[in-house]
Amino acid sequence: MEKWFTEQSLIGDIVAQFPKASDLFKSYRIDFCCGGQRPLQEAIKERGLDGEAILEELNALYAQSHEKVDRNWKEASYRELIDHIIGKHHRYLAEELPQLSPYVTKVLRVHGMHHPHLAQVHKLFNELKTELEQHTVKEETYAFPLILQFEETPTPENRETMKQVIRELVNEHDVAGDIIKTIREITNDFTPPEDACRTYRLVYNRLEALEEDLFKHIHLENNVLFPRVLAEAEPSAETSQ
Repeated sequence: MEKWFTEQSLIGDIVAQFPKASDLFKSYRIDFCCGGQRPLQEAIKERGLDGEAILEELNALYAQSHEKVDRNWKEASYRELIDHIIGKHHRYLAEELPQLSPYVTKVLRVHGMHHPHLAQVHKLFNELKTELEQHTVKEETYAFPLILQFEETPTPENRETMKQVIRELVNEHDVAGDIIKTIREITNDFTPPEDACRTYRLVYNRLEALEEDLFKHIHLENNVLFPRVLAEAEPSAETSQ
């Protein structure tokens, strides 16, 4: 495996390049904020950790985050596309939302007095978290099975139900998209102030990464999956005669 990070890499530089490394460091109680200007080797030695295992895990996570999917999803089956959305985007949200939440709260608690907009960031993030958690459950337990059922048995009854559900999902996408756009606006395009600590910067980096993944996620549904389903849901001219 290619090694992007070594024991000599500065902890803060690692997190700046790969924000999700903060979760790994947190699990090993490695300080990436105040102790960010020292080599990873020092923290590993100080805590008596297995440096080789940590570096292997760190580099594997980084490699995984850079895996690119060049698949033309317009040519994929419903099952393939739905499995991809769940495996990549829903899984990302299931991991990232609860992991990012305590950092958003910490930044508000520490810096909120001098940066009042952080209270709004905190509020909006929690609204987005609730919205997306409910939305993904709805898709996995109801909407996606309904689409697959319709593909197998396109009856007039489940056609109308499916069209209504897709309308609801698109509306929910609009709500989530508006929330993350508002967060971008009030954070000045996720630009931290000059006096921001590493955790502050980490939150902004991860919010921007969340936005990027969310837009790719919504694109696959709004612009690829749903239009195909709706087009096939329309009765042909011959059937309607």
